[in-house]
Amino acid sequence: MNDHIEGGPVTAEPTDPADQSRLTKRLDVLLTNLGVAGPFARDCLLAACVAGMTFTLMAALFWVVTPPGEIVLGPVRAWLLVALGVGQALLLCLRRVRPLHCLAGIVGLQVAMIALSPPEVTIRGFAPFVVAYTIGVLLPARTAFVLVGAAVAVEATAAFGAAAVTTPDLLLSAVGPAGSSALSNLGAVVVGNYVATRRRYTQLLRLQAADAVRVQQAKVRAAIEAERTQMARELHDVAAHHLSGMVVQAAAVHRLIDRDPEAAKSGVAWIRSQGKETLNNLRLVVGVLRGTPADGSGGGDTPGHDGEGSAPVPGLAVLDDLVRTARDLGTPVEFVGEGPPRPVPPIADVALYRMVQESLSNARQHAPGAPVLITLRYLPREVSLAVVNGPPARRPEPAARTSSGVGLIGMRERAQLIGARFAAGPTTEGGWSVTVTLTSKGSDPS
Repeated sequence: MNDHIEGGPVTAEPTDPADQSRLTKRLDVLLTNLGVAGPFARDCLLAACVAGMTFTLMAALFWVVTPPGEIVLGPVRAWLLVALGVGQALLLCLRRVRPLHCLAGIVGLQVAMIALSPPEVTIRGFAPFVVAYTIGVLLPARTAFVLVGAAVAVEATAAFGAAAVTTPDLLLSAVGPAGSSALSNLGAVVVGNYVATRRRYTQLLRLQAADAVRVQQAKVRAAIEAERTQMARELHDVAAHHLSGMVVQAAAVHRLIDRDPEAAKSGVAWIRSQGKETLNNLRLVVGVLRGTPADGSGGGDTPGHDGEGSAPVPGLAVLDDLVRTARDLGTPVEFVGEGPPRPVPPIADVALYRMVQESLSNARQHAPGAPVLITLRYLPREVSLAVVNGPPARRPEPAARTSSGVGLIGMRERAQLIGARFAAGPTTEGGWSVTVTLTSKGSDPS
């Protein structure tokens, strides 16, 4: 809690159970169950306990422990000293709600006790130590030491004044009360300030740990989202390429069923092989995303391979197979390679292959019959890939006239992933162009 005392904010001791030890937590629960909740109520209980201890200690000192005649003190003065000590303890009920008032009251009563005490005796209760500790906990170190130092100075002045009046041995009679005040009060401030610093340090560690947990959770969520995006992109590329070709071939088979049954059977066989290839590619994608190799247990044809077996990872090395498949579907495709081929990083290899695959699928859907030119250039410091198609040779199917733009978004994301420059847009002839340029820095495997 924050209390405003004489124009200045004072921060009370932390009462959050998370900042307390196991024993303190148990005591906190016990007091709460007893109905003693809040700083003031608990300080009142503390004040009553300290008052009882002070009364017991001072009564034992005056009438039980000390031999008769050891301390020259009349019964009235003895009872006054006991009352002042108990009054000091009862003022502790204000130690957190009004700490400065509590300190002033306890110091004032201590001055009265010094004046009433015999010269040869130093009498102090527990309250001065407790209030000095509280000041050290609640206030900044400099302020706490100034306030408690002022209290020590007041008590020392009272001790010297009382000694000057009651005894000729001024130094000997004043050093005891003044030294006791300095040691107990300043020592209590040091302890309180250490406890407050320790609490703040523990709270800072707790906040840092909570921030680290939040950052880690955010990273996990980002990784999950990135994984989902990657899965969606890969599945879209595989499904869009193969299924669009199967749809085109199925339409052709439908037209040939009555006119040329043998050609229709060949088309159905091709569709079946493409279905197997699609399943194998989907297995490969899921296996890569899970971090496990595809086992290819389903069999089927794969790009660049015949017969059963696991599908190879697609890349620029099997672009010829991709071009051959596109030609089989009726797309006039020309592939031009320039420069000596060289290996590129695996991620970039797959990404460039998928971009060509997506571009051919888009050309087949949105520009059926249009010629497509694929140009792959291996330059000294770059690898450039361009896929350009002309205007459609025939009217697209109604389902292909609208596009969700997912394929274009996926290609752009792949280019960003490998650090390549990406450009896509219509050509002056009415076609479409996709260009990806991978620099040597972006293609550096390290």
